[in-house]
Amino acid sequence: DQHMIEQIEQKVVNRLRQVTSAIRQAGANQVDIITSAAEKEAAVEFARAEAVRPRLVGQTLGEIGKNQAVLTALMEVLETERVVQGKSDLTLVPGGSASLVTQLLQQ
Repeated sequence: DQHMIEQIEQKVVNRLRQVTSAIRQAGANQVDIITSAAEKEAAVEFARAEAVRPRLVGQTLGEIGKNQAVLTALMEVLETERVVQGKSDLTLVPGGSASLVTQLLQQ
């Protein structure tokens, strides 16, 4: 009879909805697991890199320190960068202007 057929169709449709929902949820769970594992692995690698960084910087600075000219140039660059990034006013005086600087300081 037609009523029985409609009931069976409705049960099949409901079951398909349940299965579809379960598949979606399982997929979402898998994505969450993969994402969590990837985030954990990234955190471990970032921590490892952070732990290695001081040693590498120290070694590099040690190598730079062996060459006085390179060390002096590096320190000048770092000092200049710090001055440029600072919020103070900066007045540049040409080199060899010792008398000008002395006059300005005496005023």
